[in-house]
Amino acid sequence: MNTLIVGGGLSGLALAEAMEAAGQEYLLVEARARFGGRIKTALVGDGYFDLGPAWFWEGQPRIAALVARLGLEVFGQYASGALTFEDAQGQVQRGRGFSSMEGSLRINGGLGALTEQLAEALPAARKRAGAAVVALERGAEGITARLSDGSTIEAQRVVLALPPRIATRIRFSPALPDATTQAMEAVPTWMAGQAKAVAIYERAFWREAGQSGDATSRRGPMVEIHDASPESGGPYALFGFVGVPPEGRRNLDVLRSHICAQLGRLFGPSAAQPAQLIVKDWAADPFTATDSDLAPLFAHPVYTLPATMRGLWEGNLHFAGTEVAPQFGGYAEGALEAAEAVLSVLPHD
Repeated sequence: MNTLIVGGGLSGLALAEAMEAAGQEYLLVEARARFGGRIKTALVGDGYFDLGPAWFWEGQPRIAALVARLGLEVFGQYASGALTFEDAQGQVQRGRGFSSMEGSLRINGGLGALTEQLAEALPAARKRAGAAVVALERGAEGITARLSDGSTIEAQRVVLALPPRIATRIRFSPALPDATTQAMEAVPTWMAGQAKAVAIYERAFWREAGQSGDATSRRGPMVEIHDASPESGGPYALFGFVGVPPEGRRNLDVLRSHICAQLGRLFGPSAAQPAQLIVKDWAADPFTATDSDLAPLFAHPVYTLPATMRGLWEGNLHFAGTEVAPQFGGYAEGALEAAEAVLSVLPHD
């Protein structure tokens, strides 16, 4: 095996697709039972609801080109109507707020439609899910990857297409330099400490009432809310980012109760009784978050590939993933940017 790609999120999938098109030898392994990484779309009836990232924007050329090439349809985030604001005492005001995501772009079928197409197009022999790499050992003949099920994979080089903090859990032999490990630990995993709630309804009653579905709250538990409905038809949905820290949201039943109560305050009694409420806590996902990711991020980090994470193992150990993309780090576009960057330095064999 020439190249082992560890991590089947968007970056790993994009790299695998490019290597497949170039006729290069590779194997893509993913620890989860599914491909897609932090891109996860729930299907409910005819509706699709992103539990991870949902948007991309104009000026992000790689994802725009990929979406067009895959024949996926794009539509704008719904933002027609009044914004809603809730103060710390739970008092609600219409026409006030700053959370509109007007201009953001979504994919018909969710972002999961993109990663699903990429994964399905790869030959079965070139991909393996449910395969967590626990150790990488470099020897005279190449690199041996040891998996959680006890199996091994031999490769000439390895690309770590996953968050650097998650990569620190792998046992490296010989050990990586201390400066490299410290740099990996210092790279925040974007949105890893976040939880996202999606409330699904048969009617978009907030639209009928002249509301956009955009809301901000200083009471919570959700701090920012948006319309998450499909482009056309139902079911419809509102989604929100949970502002309660991970340690304060461990009781899911209590959290769900508070979410429903808040939706009722913001959008009326119908909102307090969703047909289905999905809560995805990424901080509880062992393949997304480490203990270092539980502290909240108050601004978008400045991402890049640190010098101490380059040229490892004589150029045979590489990092990809959105957190090492210097221009669009943290976004889906950054995942593609990172895959493009590592592809440019890999041997064409």
